[in-house]
Amino acid sequence: MKAVYAAGVDYDDPLSVLGIGERPEPQAKPFWSTIRVHAATVNHHDVWSLQGVGLSAEVTPMILGTDAAGVLEEDIPVRKGLKAGSEVVLYTFIGTDGAGVMPGERRTILSEKYAGTMAELTQVPSANVFAKPANLNLDEAAALGTSWLTAYSLVFTSANVKPGDTILVQGAGGGVSTAAIQLAHAAGLEVFVTSRNESKRVRAVEIGADAAFEPGARLPRKVDAVIESVGAATWSHSVRSVRPGGTIAICGATTGDQPGAELTRVFFQDIRIQGNTMGTREDFARLLRFVEHADLHPVIDAAFALADARRAFARMIDGDVFGKVVLHI
Repeated sequence: MKAVYAAGVDYDDPLSVLGIGERPEPQAKPFWSTIRVHAATVNHHDVWSLQGVGLSAEVTPMILGTDAAGVLEEDIPVRKGLKAGSEVVLYTFIGTDGAGVMPGERRTILSEKYAGTMAELTQVPSANVFAKPANLNLDEAAALGTSWLTAYSLVFTSANVKPGDTILVQGAGGGVSTAAIQLAHAAGLEVFVTSRNESKRVRAVEIGADAAFEPGARLPRKVDAVIESVGAATWSHSVRSVRPGGTIAICGATTGDQPGAELTRVFFQDIRIQGNTMGTREDFARLLRFVEHADLHPVIDAAFALADARRAFARMIDGDVFGKVVLHI
């Protein structure tokens, strides 16, 4: 089958080890389901894998991809309504929430230990297969598994905000940031965002932000929570922008993970810092219901054919995106 895979690892030149070509099809195994992939999205995790972050050279070649939407190849007997031919989306974590393949297995994400989703066929534990929200097309649905689940968990679990609260989303433009804006707006939150790019600030307002600012700008007032995925470049601003007793919910550090810690301000103002790595399978189920009920549509930046995967990855590496980059399998 055709697939996009890490042929090796290279921290300095990740595109040099990006493979596009034939890989073996997955073999049937008990309690796992096979999905014919129609769309997969590119995430920072895929680039990090090519760089050897979380993926060792010993397990390459490894099919990349953590998100997918497609068509179920066979019935799932214990899951009502999920029959062969159903359009589905995937929860990407394995070995957690009782969805492990062996007792006590360490949690992992597709494309680390088990083959990922950037292939004509992919396979996950049957418990990780969910019906696609009816309001979404397959490109949009493919965005939900990593970025949207992370944003949902950041906003509603880690930040623990309530309707009427105010949040700041740092670095509007990426998949997590655009998802957080849309989810927070739909839930009745006031949303501030930052971006260096004026056109991205305009687009952020178009998808639900109440106001957009340049990085480091003084906000109209302190916020109840900050959604932080940028890291060193925005950390000081995040600490200065949250109210006493507020929360900074962080899921990544794309500009580095050694910011000025601002520890004095953190402990004097009782600021809570909460890390987050995606969300649970139950979170994913709630996210799917919310997306369908509120008729939310993930923002798609661009779509590429599988053969053009190198261009898709280069776009992610360059960072000039607004929303998700999709691969058509």
